[in-house]
Amino acid sequence: MLYRVIAVVCAGLFLSACESSSDWKMPEWKTPDFSSFKFGGASTETVQLETEPPGAEAKASNGQSCRTPCSLTLPSSENTAVSFTLAGYQPDTEKLDLVSMGDGSSSLRPNPVVVELAPAAPPPSKKPAKKKKTATRQAPPPPAATTPMAQQPSSSSPWPTTPVQR
Repeated sequence: MLYRVIAVVCAGLFLSACESSSDWKMPEWKTPDFSSFKFGGASTETVQLETEPPGAEAKASNGQSCRTPCSLTLPSSENTAVSFTLAGYQPDTEKLDLVSMGDGSSSLRPNPVVVELAPAAPPPSKKPAKKKKTATRQAPPPPAATTPMAQQPSSSSPWPTTPVQR
């Protein structure tokens, strides 16, 4: 029985010596990282997003996105911007400001976010612009040609109208 007591005491001394040694450390990959935890709860807020017309893609500055009408859970610890895009409409960006609530907490405003998208300008025509016709002055017709045989009538025939005698 005395041997068992001595063995237990030696094992305890050995383990305590290993723990106090600077050579033995827990590997870093097993060390827990508590830097992402914030005491006092997570500071996020759900923001409602709506557009007229609906169906626009809403993308927050932190990378989250959704199709309107929708909602995003955004951090309420910093200002955020949300960009809205929809085919056939001009893109728009709405800035969400961090507002102190007076009790030590803060909130993103406006909430809900309602954006009316403006129609995009039609694309420029690919056809070349038609040139306006300008009036050009034509030269006057040449004087009527005369032949020594006979006077040409004003008709369009080049043959004389008087008979030629033989």
